[in-house]
Amino acid sequence: MHFTQRTMIAAAAAMAMVVPAGPAVAHGYDGNTMFVPESHSYSGSWPVTVTRSQFGNGTGCLTLTSDGSSGSASLVFGSKKYVYGSFVVVDHILMATIIEQLYGQNGALTFTASASRGHIGEGIYENIEGGSNFDFGALTFGVKNGC
Repeated sequence: MHFTQRTMIAAAAAMAMVVPAGPAVAHGYDGNTMFVPESHSYSGSWPVTVTRSQFGNGTGCLTLTSDGSSGSASLVFGSKKYVYGSFVVVDHILMATIIEQLYGQNGALTFTASASRGHIGEGIYENIEGGSNFDFGALTFGVKNGC
């Protein structure tokens, strides 16, 4: 069988594209997403404590509902109940966003913290109103299903 130089270059280029795909598939990359969720569940009720904040200091209960590392979130903080929210865990970082009903503008309460193997660590709380940072503080999470 006679191979020309062009045929050899084309074959080498094709192999260069196929060979690295094996390790990527083995690590969970499916070509459709850049992030692969962790296999640990974060579903449950998590006590959250905000400190060093101007307006939001206190303790509440953040409830996460999912089959894995993303899903819906709700919050009870003091006498206020926030029922609409979502969360995701990517690269060992939890990001939960709770919709805050405001007068004539959008608002959100965000909870960002380290997360690994089903445990959530310390992080940052931020209250965003009208697209701007209104308040922020230090955030700690209690034990899963602790509230």
